[in-house]
Amino acid sequence: MNFWRWLTTPDPEPGFTRRKLGRLLLRVLLFTVLATVLSALLRLAGLGPYLDTWWGTLLFVLALYLPLARFLNVDTFAPRRAAGTGTRAGAKGMTSAERRKERNRYAGVRKGPPNSGRRR
Repeated sequence: MNFWRWLTTPDPEPGFTRRKLGRLLLRVLLFTVLATVLSALLRLAGLGPYLDTWWGTLLFVLALYLPLARFLNVDTFAPRRAAGTGTRAGAKGMTSAERRKERNRYAGVRKGPPNSGRRR
């Protein structure tokens, strides 16, 4: 696996492991190096006085951070699981008759199941 793919592929392990924190640190370091190099290039191009203002700094940070936000947050949030896995796990312990009974419980009924005895 090449370096860039290793850096941008989410780690499936839950929590913040040593490997995830190391990759996050490496991403932040690459982001700061990129920001420093771009800032130096903009200063060489004569845009230094504009970068020294609050709005120039704000525009620079937003223009740099917004495209790279996904890159920086690859391992921060847990990936979503498939939608069907939760329902199958509950049905695993049921017999075929119980599954059929549950499946046919509201067959042909347009309204939903009872709402704990409440009236409309």
